[in-house]
Amino acid sequence: MPSPRTNRYEALRRAVPEWFRDDPGGVRILTDPVAVRDARRRTTTVGPDGDRGRFAALWARLRTALRPAPAGVLSAGRYLWYLRDPVRFPDGRLGLYDRIMPPPGSSPGVVVLPLVGAEERVVLIEHHRHATRSRHWEVVRGFGDPGATPEQNVTRELREEISATPTAVIPLGELHPDTGLLGHKVALYAARVEEFGEVERGEAIRRAITVTAAEAEEMVADGRITDGFTVAVLYRARLAGVLRKGAPGDGG
Repeated sequence: MPSPRTNRYEALRRAVPEWFRDDPGGVRILTDPVAVRDARRRTTTVGPDGDRGRFAALWARLRTALRPAPAGVLSAGRYLWYLRDPVRFPDGRLGLYDRIMPPPGSSPGVVVLPLVGAEERVVLIEHHRHATRSRHWEVVRGFGDPGATPEQNVTRELREEISATPTAVIPLGELHPDTGLLGHKVALYAARVEEFGEVERGEAIRRAITVTAAEAEEMVADGRITDGFTVAVLYRARLAGVLRKGAPGDGG
C-alpha cells in the first residue's frame, strides 16, 4: 500500500506538473514503481566514522534493502516544501535527489534595497539568522504572500522590518538563490523611503543603520556583508544605475 508520503507526492505531480518536467540530458525524475524502488534502495547513509568496513557495508546494504531511504514529500510547511525525488542521472545511475520548493501557488519572495532620504543612503539591518547561528548585515527581504503583488510584498516587508513606507519601488529583476537545492525564485527591488523607524525585534533584527552605496560595496569587498541576497541586489542596483556614487564616509 502506498504511504501517505507517496500519495502526496503523486498528487503534487498531477497538481504542479511543471515541477516534474524532464529536460533531455538532465536529471530524470522516475515514475516506474520498480525503478523508484531501486533508486531508494541504492541510497545509503554513511555512518559518522566515514569508514564502513566490510561488515558495516554489508549491514548497510541489508538495512537499505529492508528499509529503503524515504522519498516523496518529506515535509510541507507554510513557506517550504521538502521533496526527495527518485531520479536517474545522465550517466545512468539511480538515486535520490533532494530539493526545497516554495508551496504550490505561492508568490515569489522579495529582496528590497531601501534607499532613504534625499541622499538615498542604503539601509542595512543587523539580523540574527538561525541557520548560521550568526548575525548578518542584510537588506530587507521576506517570503511572498499568496495572491499578493510584488509591490504589495515590498510594502509589507518594509513596514514589518524597518517601519518604512515606500515612495517609489524600482524592479531590479529576478534571482534564483541556489539552483542546486532551492526551487525558489525571488524578485529584487530598490525602494525609496523618506524615513524608517523601529525594527522588528521579534524577527531577531537588532538594529538598522544607513551607509552610502560606496560604503555598502566596501562592506561586501571586505567581507562584512556575506548575505547572498544583499550582494545580489546591490550589484543589480549598481548595474541599473540606481545607486549614487558617494565616497565612503560621505554623510553622517
